[in-house]
This record gives sequence, C-alpha cells and structure tokens, in this order.
Amino acid sequence: MTETNTPGHSRRLTKAHKLSVAGVATLGAAALAFSLVPASAGEASTTVATAPVAWSKVVDSAQTQAMQQHLTVQQVVAGQQAKVAQDAKAAKDAAAKAKAEADAKKDRDQKAAASRSATRTPVFANNLDGWIKEALFIMKREGIPGTYAGIHKNIMRESSGNPMAINNWDINAQNGIPSKGLLQVIAPTFKTYHVKGTKFDLYDPVANIVAACNYAADRYGSMDNVNSAY
Repeated sequence: MTETNTPGHSRRLTKAHKLSVAGVATLGAAALAFSLVPASAGEASTTVATAPVAWSKVVDSAQTQAMQQHLTVQQVVAGQQAKVAQDAKAAKDAAAKAKAEADAKKDRDQKAAASRSATRTPVFANNLDGWIKEALFIMKREGIPGTYAGIHKNIMRESSGNPMAINNWDINAQNGIPSKGLLQVIAPTFKTYHVKGTKFDLYDPVANIVAACNYAADRYGSMDNVNSAY
C-alpha cells in the first residue's frame, strides 16, 4: 500500500522533527558548554575541594616531625644516661680492683715483714744466758749500751739470777716501792725506762734487764759502769 503524503501530515512530522532537532541541539550546547568550562575555573573548584586534604597532610607531617624529634631526644637522653651508668660502674670496678690490689699488697708486705722478722730474730733459751742475750739483742736495736759481762755481773750481785727476787728490807721497801727482778728495779724506774716491745712486767726477766740497762745508760753511761747498788 502506497503512503500518501498529505500537506497537513507533512507539517506535523516536520514540526516534530524540528522539536527533536532543537532538543538535541540544546543538549549538545549544554554538553559543549560543560566541556568548555575554563581550566582556571576547574582548577579553582579542584583547589577548593582538595584544600582540606592538603591541610590534613600538613598537620600530619608536623605531628610526625614532632614525634620523630621527641624520639630522637629520648634516644639521646637514654644514651647519655647509659654512658653515665657505664662510667660509674667502670669507676666503681676500678676502685674495687685498686682496693683489692692494695689489700693484697698489704697482706704480702705483712707476711714478708713477719718472715724477715722471724728470720732476723733468733730463738733464745729460757734461762739466764738466754735472757741476757735476748736483752742485748733488743738493746742493740734500741741503741742502749751494755755488754754480756757487765749485765751478768750486776745480775749476780743484785738477785743471784732469780727473776722473782724482791727486796723487802731496804729504803725502797720501807717507802712501799720494793726493788724487784733480776736487776732489782723499782716500779717508778721501770715505768719511766721501760722499752717498747718488751712486756710491761717487772718480773719479766728480759723486760727487767732492758729497763735497768736503759736507766743505767742514762745515769752512768752503761750498765758496765755499775759496780754496786744503783
């Protein structure tokens, strides 16, 4: 069947077509206008939109830097404290080592001195001969003059060699200070002329001899010069 184009119908189609074309044109213009927005306007819009994101990054960066600085300071302080503690421990260890070495040296010196003393000091018999010889050994060390013969002579006259002898009848006894021991020494004289290193005992034979010889050296020059009661 052949379609007949009537004028009225043709006008309606033409009008519809015009409307369609106008709509498409309008849409195209809008699309073109959207696509032709200036770059500056787009950048401004983007800048405004992204500004909060950039500020957040700045804040985060500052916080990170502050934290890093804080950690660095803590590390430095911790290192300094560790060094101080290490130095203190080293000083303490050095002091302890020095003390131990000093104590060890003192102990060695004491043992050496005791050994030398034992070597130098002879053993004396516990009798009159040994007492006189030991007294002479001490007197030599102290610079007190006297000889074996001079000491022995006076001992035999004063006490007959009895270390416990006591005179209860002479003037000293009458005064309450009797003479005692091998060389008949009174207590005040013994106290004044006692020699350090001997017993502080009038009846001790060695201490009695040394004190008496010390007194005789002061009064007569030597026990060798004493030939009677003194």
